[in-house]
Amino acid sequence: MAEFIKIYPDKPSEAAIAKVVKVLQNGGLVIYPTDTVYGLGCDITNSRALEKIAKIKGVKLEKANFSFICHDLSNLSDYVRQIDTSTFKILKRALPGPYTFILPGNNNLPKEFKKKTTVGIRVPDNNIILEIVRQLGNPVVSTSIRDEDDVIEYTTDPELIFEKWQNLVDVVIDGGYGDNIGSTIIDLSEHEPIVVREGKGDIDIL
Repeated sequence: MAEFIKIYPDKPSEAAIAKVVKVLQNGGLVIYPTDTVYGLGCDITNSRALEKIAKIKGVKLEKANFSFICHDLSNLSDYVRQIDTSTFKILKRALPGPYTFILPGNNNLPKEFKKKTTVGIRVPDNNIILEIVRQLGNPVVSTSIRDEDDVIEYTTDPELIFEKWQNLVDVVIDGGYGDNIGSTIIDLSEHEPIVVREGKGDIDIL
């Protein structure tokens, strides 16, 4: 059964963050707040944890469109090919914020994603998940727990999320009520930016 951990976003407890990081390092699955909907994630370097998330979401891992949560843009070169100045300026304007940017992947992608030519990058404006990623030392692979067709209360209330997910994950973080609008997805892998999905992030940043 999952552990339910309260963490305050304005000043996340070092001890609580360290506890979550340890769970991730041991291959655990964690549900955490972002600046949009609550997310389900694991350590990007842990194959077994990645498989578990794919199974929960009912997708084949190599075909899954999970995003990578980074602490800031300095992580980008780990998994993303060299990007031009105009692309970098868009990222700087928008992040941290409620956006997922699709960028060209490089050869360092974990083996599970080697066949992918692009990768979705998130830097949410939420201290809890950013601090977790910073302490972990590498990105967290993330997918939203929102039901695409049916925005219902359990996806925003941490206690209801815990009730539903307690037997599927190792930790549910209570970081306050979440949103039920997803991130805005923008594809920057081609010559011109393409808005794939309009969500919480304003497209005027383009």
